[in-house]
Amino acid sequence: MPSKSLYPDLPIPDVDLVSFVPGDKLIVIYFDPYTKRSYTYAQVRDTAITFGKGLKSLWEWQKGDVLALYTPNCIDTPAITWGCHWAGGILSPANPNYTVEELAFQLKDSGAKALVTQLPYIKNAQEAAKQVGIPLDRVIVMGDQKDPSYKVKHFTSIVNTAGTSRWRRTKATNPSEDLAFLVYSSGTTGHPKGVMLTHRNIVSNTMMIKAAEAGKLQPTGGPTGEGDKLLAFLPFFHIYGLTCLIHQSLYSGLQLVVMPKFDLEDFCKFIQELKITFAYVVPPIVLLLSKHPLVSNYDLSSIRMMNSGAAPLTRELVDAVHDRLKIPVKQGYGLSETSPTTHTQPWEDWNKTIGSVGKLLPYQTAKYMSAEEKEMAVGEVGELWIKGPNVFKGYLNNPEGTAHAKTADGYFKTGDVGYQDKDGNFFITDRVKELIKYKGFQVPPAELEGILVSHPKINDVAVIGVYSKDDASELPRAYIVPKDGLGKTDEDAKEIIDWLSAKVAHHKRLRGGVRWVDEIPKSVSGKILRRMLKVKAQEEEDAKTKAKL
Repeated sequence: MPSKSLYPDLPIPDVDLVSFVPGDKLIVIYFDPYTKRSYTYAQVRDTAITFGKGLKSLWEWQKGDVLALYTPNCIDTPAITWGCHWAGGILSPANPNYTVEELAFQLKDSGAKALVTQLPYIKNAQEAAKQVGIPLDRVIVMGDQKDPSYKVKHFTSIVNTAGTSRWRRTKATNPSEDLAFLVYSSGTTGHPKGVMLTHRNIVSNTMMIKAAEAGKLQPTGGPTGEGDKLLAFLPFFHIYGLTCLIHQSLYSGLQLVVMPKFDLEDFCKFIQELKITFAYVVPPIVLLLSKHPLVSNYDLSSIRMMNSGAAPLTRELVDAVHDRLKIPVKQGYGLSETSPTTHTQPWEDWNKTIGSVGKLLPYQTAKYMSAEEKEMAVGEVGELWIKGPNVFKGYLNNPEGTAHAKTADGYFKTGDVGYQDKDGNFFITDRVKELIKYKGFQVPPAELEGILVSHPKINDVAVIGVYSKDDASELPRAYIVPKDGLGKTDEDAKEIIDWLSAKVAHHKRLRGGVRWVDEIPKSVSGKILRRMLKVKAQEEEDAKTKAKL
């Protein structure tokens, strides 16, 4: 029988995100520790409305128009997001490490009408816009840097110039169907897939996260009297940062201290100086906190809890951080298709069920299924299926993919394998899908294979993820059959690695290296047998370990 959440289900308001998030308070909610720039609730709301009116006035923004975002974390992101929603639009955030070709694919697939970036990224943004036919006057910048030539507009100049107050908010009349976000999740078929998330998806998941924290995170009190403070460095273009950081902080009244990207020394410095009390992290950061000597230079005692997601966390890492810093680390689980969070450990269970991703959040129903789609009993291993108001609407322009991922009765097939225990704790042990998870980013092997096979020295290729203890992450590795007559040299391997690095985003590089093979193991139907390559990789690792003894 499917498992239901042990949390009570609270009513979900039937509203869009503009109505859902508060906007009338004068306290600071978003803070940039580098520039000291900040937004209060009221400033976010006012800036969003001004931008939304500008979209309508200057660009005749219509309901369902897509605004793309190509930027690192920035405190302007929330105002731009809700300004787009105010005008009836859909936001589609893209990884700022994308190459021109990767960005152009997302712009074209999403049907983006305009693009917001930051000045250091303007060249790639403009080139991608050209490729898909977005006018260059609709490529604008955000952040503290403005174009000194004034050729590129800053988002604050996108205002109502019509001298009229006739522009009114375009509401999401059906929050369960109207899209708020198009986030792109890598798939095993090569190109990323556009995950359609509705206003109700994000509203419900934001409420679920707050309920699961069970009042532990508070907007008042704490070491500074300003309540809990969250340090935000996980990317806002990823659903983890989009919901857990941007939306949850505003809804729960928690100040968000925004870093453009992770830097260990700044991370430690800001915790010490600003008395940060909570942080969402990923396993590689937990690893740094457990080992890096720099950490000892700072007082991190204000941290009350960390929540790790995006990839499994081992007991060794959890214990190492607590032994060194007395900081507890709990775990959670989610996916782009579930907006994202579906499970988290209660605070009091952080060291009782290490290895578990926790319990089902409110509104969730889940079951583990066999390959034959028969429900598994408690303790038996199967594929996790989840149902709830946070489950995505479908994949954009991909009805076949949607039909494969979602059942007729609303369950999403996660592609992750695991089990649950008798106490309702869920465990993830493996993945049905072939995605490589590099430090929380998804790397599709088929995409890399499609590029690599075009190299003049490669006859055939397969890519898998190999786990690195040093990185606490999987690393992409290519197994290559070279063209006839070519040597299998280190120089050739380096050339291929460098060649691919110039064509893909930072997280997709072959950090696991290259291995030369005589053939790629495949099934009769031609499918790559990746598990055989994983066995080969493990044998190599075991041989290294044995040689050291």
